[in-house]
Amino acid sequence: MTDLVLYSHPFSSYCQKAIVAFYEKDLPFEQRMLEDQGAMVELAALWPFGQFPVLKDGDRRFAEASIIIERLDQIAPATPLIPADPALALETRFMDRVFDNHVQSNQQRIIYNALRPEADRDPIAEAEARAKLETAYAWLDDVMADRTWAAGEVFTLADCGAAPGLLYAHWTHAIPENHIHLWAYRRRLLARPSYARALDEARPYRNYFPLGAPDQD
Repeated sequence: MTDLVLYSHPFSSYCQKAIVAFYEKDLPFEQRMLEDQGAMVELAALWPFGQFPVLKDGDRRFAEASIIIERLDQIAPATPLIPADPALALETRFMDRVFDNHVQSNQQRIIYNALRPEADRDPIAEAEARAKLETAYAWLDDVMADRTWAAGEVFTLADCGAAPGLLYAHWTHAIPENHIHLWAYRRRLLARPSYARALDEARPYRNYFPLGAPDQD
């Protein structure tokens, strides 16, 4: 029995982000699936905001996927997802914020708008979110022109979030075909064994995607 308990759902992009880190480090953990009412009650007691994933580590609690991954680096430092080099560590954290705040955040704004009753939808907010995704795609295409992974040549925290972030972002607002460097990066992410495993575990839940999951990836 492991002391690491992750409250999560395999279809959630932020949960996939944390799960990829576990798989990169080959760390055993118990997953408390948030389709179970008992797990939801436990989550509410640990983190009243109700967001997930949440990691229970013995008698300690860690919320937010990036913080969970930093905790996993403390537990298993031999396979760091935040580089020891200060400059690379800063670039890793910066790119992690880019994928969370400029890719996933805008993708989710579009999804949340689609989930509203039609009369309550905000076309202006959706158009703004789509425009910001276009900006993010173009910027990332330029950045990835001379990098293998988000922060350079080593797979890091930023890539853990980029994999599900770009997957769902493309499903929501397609990445233009001319962004060849971003497309090549996305293919590397999909082929990464840790993410391929997390993605396979999420396949049974694809009908949850509000816009209809495409028959790809």
